[in-house]
Amino acid sequence: MKRARFRYLPHTADIAFAAYGGSFKELLENSALATIGLMFDLKKVRDSKAEAKTLRITERAPNMDDALWFTLQKIVSKVDEKGVDAFGFKVNRVSIGRRGIIVHGCVFYKRVSEYSALLDIKAVTPHSLEVKKKGRRYLARVVVDV
Repeated sequence: MKRARFRYLPHTADIAFAAYGGSFKELLENSALATIGLMFDLKKVRDSKAEAKTLRITERAPNMDDALWFTLQKIVSKVDEKGVDAFGFKVNRVSIGRRGIIVHGCVFYKRVSEYSALLDIKAVTPHSLEVKKKGRRYLARVVVDV
């Protein structure tokens, strides 16, 4: 049976989700997919005949919570700034050392002619954002301001 990558959670004002991963890298990718899935109709963007391109993302943070927050916020900001339709995210490398965590990744996007936008995310909020490791699995709880 395939494990869940993420699930949306009830929230009073904004949108919350829980994301999962067998590694911190997988957790980042699944969290990004949950975030991008709020912004765009992923199937419509993926199935579009437009050429797929990438935007590089690099973030440095002192801990996993901030690395997740900074990375998701950078994805939201870059997609909005460039005016593109995202449909995925891949972490190329995560470096964890004495000076913190560095995340290198790519947002996959297209310039889709038909309307694929769903929600306008104002920000990924640091409030109640957390990353936990339970056994061999990672879990994140994220709230986005829409």
